[in-house]
Amino acid sequence: MSRVPAILLSAASLLCFTTGFFGVHASSQEPEAQQAPRKAPTRNSHDFLGLGRVPDAEAAKRGEPLFQQNCAACHGANARGAQGPNLVRSVLVLHDEKGEEIGQVIKNGRPQGGMPPFPNLNDAQIYDIAEFIHQQVELAANRGLYTHSDTMTSGDVAKGKAFFAANCATCHSVTGDLEKIGAKYPQPPAMLARIAWPADRGPRKATVTTPEGKRLVGTLVHYDDFETTLRTEDGNSSTWQTDAIKVEIPDKLAGHRALLPKYTDDDLHNITRYLLTLK
Repeated sequence: MSRVPAILLSAASLLCFTTGFFGVHASSQEPEAQQAPRKAPTRNSHDFLGLGRVPDAEAAKRGEPLFQQNCAACHGANARGAQGPNLVRSVLVLHDEKGEEIGQVIKNGRPQGGMPPFPNLNDAQIYDIAEFIHQQVELAANRGLYTHSDTMTSGDVAKGKAFFAANCATCHSVTGDLEKIGAKYPQPPAMLARIAWPADRGPRKATVTTPEGKRLVGTLVHYDDFETTLRTEDGNSSTWQTDAIKVEIPDKLAGHRALLPKYTDDDLHNITRYLLTLK
């Protein structure tokens, strides 16, 4: 029996603290995500999340290129892990105040974990790198600091139109189901959500093969692991135990699912900007 699989997209768990820093431990890698600018945190929200002091924004800005040059190859561009561990989850980072603990690891390395020392970095540079890492921790934890306007700042309409023609036009039409879609979802975050996390709305069509081998086509009135009810086009409804029949449900989102591993950030931004022009 076939069922509609759920879209395998979920929010990352919030600060699941594990041990390890600049060493090897399991499940350290997370997908890279483009970081949006953030508002200055309020004291109340910052204290509520137990994040300690607010990172030095200017130092973090100076530390970003230093981190990219010296650390990103192993720890990821946003410190969320690559070949090396995820620093956002590091207990050592969470206990560090102004680079004193992070600095020792950077200066001396961790040979047992495959991390070399970085004697070329001075104390000021190490402090800046540490502030950049602390800022990534705060960005991961305090998602309330983001605004809708932060989530998308780019996009090329022409490239979006070309992407749509190559990947979407076989199922969707800008003069049909997507006509004036830009007026319906005028804000970039809402449009982007519709593209990346579409929902299978409306009645679900299905084909049921009965225990006697008869195939019935209609609309699912009810469907779970125990019982299935199908209403056929003549208006009649029939109910069976689900494990006694075969249920085939067309996957309306198959095309979207196929694109999920192919999308780049630029693709999503470009197609969003293009669809926003359809008003």
